[in-house]
Amino acid sequence: MSRRLLHARRSRSWLAATLCWLATGAFAQALPDLGTLPRPEAPPPERGPVVPAQVERWRTEAKAYEYGDGVARDAVLAAQLYCRAARYGDAESQFNLGWMLTNARGIERDEAQAAHLFAAAAEQGLAQAQNMAARLGTPLGPPPPCLRPPEQDPLTAAAPRPPASKGRGGRAPSAFLAALPLPPNAPQPIVRFVDLVAPEYKLAPQLVLAVMASESGFDPGALSPKNAQGLMQLMPDTAARFKVRKLSDPVENIRGGMAYLRWLLAYYQGDILFTLAAYNAGEGAVDRYRGVPPYAETRAYVRRILASLGGQRWHPYDAGVTPPSPMLATLSAAAAAPTRLR
Repeated sequence: MSRRLLHARRSRSWLAATLCWLATGAFAQALPDLGTLPRPEAPPPERGPVVPAQVERWRTEAKAYEYGDGVARDAVLAAQLYCRAARYGDAESQFNLGWMLTNARGIERDEAQAAHLFAAAAEQGLAQAQNMAARLGTPLGPPPPCLRPPEQDPLTAAAPRPPASKGRGGRAPSAFLAALPLPPNAPQPIVRFVDLVAPEYKLAPQLVLAVMASESGFDPGALSPKNAQGLMQLMPDTAARFKVRKLSDPVENIRGGMAYLRWLLAYYQGDILFTLAAYNAGEGAVDRYRGVPPYAETRAYVRRILASLGGQRWHPYDAGVTPPSPMLATLSAAAAAPTRLR
């Protein structure tokens, strides 16, 4: 018998066996039914403030339940714990939950949601997330519940908006901000300059100094790993946007930072919370996530400065500087958040 004929007979035998296997349903039993995998419910809102140590515990517990390390394996519980940590900016939890959703690791596959999670982790510098984000492409649609600002978190809870000021010039900075103590390490020459110039930008000096204290610690030569420079830690593109020609010049640097703060306050209609988040992470990220982005660094930054401002949420703004962010209208018209992860 020729080799070619023998090969043909073996191929027909293999095909017949495969068809028989499919007909008897053995193939369906051999593979998991991805359509029956659970879709975890989104965890309920947290009660009270959440500290970083709690976020780390959620991630550790999630890993244990994902892999069955010391506990019975429970993919749904793992996903819910990752979700809780992801909302508070934990990049590793964002990546791990995205991985579970991409690979249907005990939960229903959802690459659309995974793309958002990988993007958030990638934006925080997680290398493996950057690879997955590039593979899945630009996330579409609004962010999923696991990346939305926690509703009950004091940092992001809704606050009543004060009555709108009349005219384009805005109001004088509130008496509350003016009564706050200055940062203890603020050099007097810088304090005097900010006191003199801040009114030109319709800014409370206390807000400018609080941002400066957090950004550079009043070091004119401060340089971040991302190339933010000077007292107000301006990025080169932001400096160019606000006509700062010499970032190393403290006067130009402060004026550029004030111009950016004035613009952000107008864009977010006086909301200090969104303004601070955008100063740290960019207004594009704040608009995309509809609030404080799910970045641990940005959340800590906003919390630190708001605390130094006594929790003050609102600042007068000059409505003539720029039209408001479209996100504000979206937030006011948004329906209640869905109860599932997707």
